[in-house]
Amino acid sequence: MSEQKLDLIAIGRACIDLNAVEYNRPMEETTTFTKYVGGSPANIAIGASKLGLSCGFIGKVPDDQHGRFITNFMKNVGIDTSHMVIDQTGKKAGLAFTEILSPEECSILMYREDVADLYLETTEIDESYIKQAKNLVVSGTGLAQSPSREAVLKAVSLAKKHQVKVIFELDYRPYTWKNSEEVSVYYSIVAEASDVVIGTRDEFDKLENLTNGKNEETVAYLFKHQPELIVIKHGVEGSYAYTRSGETFRGTAYKSNVLKTFGAGDSYAAAFIYALINGKTIQEALQYGSASAAIVVSKHSSSEAMPSVLEIEKLMQEQA
Repeated sequence: MSEQKLDLIAIGRACIDLNAVEYNRPMEETTTFTKYVGGSPANIAIGASKLGLSCGFIGKVPDDQHGRFITNFMKNVGIDTSHMVIDQTGKKAGLAFTEILSPEECSILMYREDVADLYLETTEIDESYIKQAKNLVVSGTGLAQSPSREAVLKAVSLAKKHQVKVIFELDYRPYTWKNSEEVSVYYSIVAEASDVVIGTRDEFDKLENLTNGKNEETVAYLFKHQPELIVIKHGVEGSYAYTRSGETFRGTAYKSNVLKTFGAGDSYAAAFIYALINGKTIQEALQYGSASAAIVVSKHSSSEAMPSVLEIEKLMQEQA
């Protein structure tokens, strides 16, 4: 009997989003924010759990009110938090303040100095837990600094050992990285070992350490290694999926009453992974991802706005 009880385990950062309540206003003039759970791998796990997948999470949170807020929220949406490590050294949660100047102009002010999630240790990665999953979802930011970097690499290595598929969400954020060469080195190590790689065109440029990269060249490079499926997102132009067997699929973007730009990538990944796990075609998975992203950018939060299967399928039908 298979030990794989969980559809996916995500690893990496779980932090706090403080989203501006006042729209169309610079942060200097914004006085009220609403607190949510944030961080790409946390959001993906939350989104996937809301879609009905069984999810676990490996990460490190502070031993304080914010840490408990994060863990409790994730527990309440059905995520197994038994491998969420509580930091005992006084580290804090990462904070992301968001500014919503207009639907096109959104910015994030990050507080990422000495944050708990980047202090996940290799000794806190449990082999017996990793092998309980069908998929391991890795986010690029977890590679930005040691010891989190080595912990993530260990998790990827254990996933390979136990035939757990590795899904790499590039999730590039400039903070905490020292330079573009460093990004490219660690992104390449994980991308080459992954089964599925998902990111924006800009993020793939970071992986390859170039500008104005071409999808065909990216795909040719990665298919010399482990990946079976590569998804490259081009914003409103939609997204492309490439298979090792030479097929190309294009997903179209859905119309949405856009409030903000952040949260789209995480919701896209959650719904795309959900669709693949549930036996949908790659083409259908691209549309699930696009529909989920369109719903989240129309709402105030990222984690709380993660849609249900019903909401996603309703939008897909309305705009078919």
